Amino acid sequence: MLEANRLAVQKKLESAGLSDYPFRDVKCLLIRALARMPPSLAVHASLQALLNGRRPTWTVANDQRLEHMERVARLLDAWAVGLGLSEREVLRWRAAGLAHDLLRDADQDELRSHLPPTLASFPGPILHGPAAAERLRIEGLEDGELLTAVAYHTVGDARFGRLGRALYAADFLEPGRTFLSEWREERRARMPADFDRVVREVAATRIRNLIERQSRVLPQTLAFWNSMAREAA
Repeated sequence: MLEANRLAVQKKLESAGLSDYPFRDVKCLLIRALARMPPSLAVHASLQALLNGRRPTWTVANDQRLEHMERVARLLDAWAVGLGLSEREVLRWRAAGLAHDLLRDADQDELRSHLPPTLASFPGPILHGPAAAERLRIEGLEDGELLTAVAYHTVGDARFGRLGRALYAADFLEPGRTFLSEWREERRARMPADFDRVVREVAATRIRNLIERQSRVLPQTLAFWNSMAREAA
């Protein structure tokens, strides 16, 4: 674990142009000190890049989509702060918002070809979540909670932790969406103080919309709803 941390720090120094920094003794001390820091005090390089405004080269998202992701990230940031989460958790939540639609405008057949069969069977408009999570995983991100949140932010998942539920809600409630604008505004105002109830209301509304359009409700969505219903009972 220490060696992995040391290599991660070394990589960050190289990316910052410090690999040939003349004060080698100072640099070595810095690497050794940071290598001993617990991983929980830092975010993965892929997430840090997003937070710094650098999107992956594989991003396929138009300008409107990028603005949507920024609004979702701001909501998540505010909710995390409101919940009293640590600085690192606030960064993770914001990064999830910046990551969730990175492949939203990619060709669906292309996305499907890079996913395992269990995920490739998803309807086309949902593939961008699993595909983005898979690309982040390939880049070395091992944050299971965040990867699950990104992968299933459109459909929900019974495995969601608080981050997954927050992203699911923020994606629907962000102020750029004009449908049900007053309804959304009222739920945003109740977040994060009424977190669990608002997430259930978002899920209920999204499921109702699917039913009214006579669209398929995926098993993951039903399992997500049932898990929340059991908790509320």
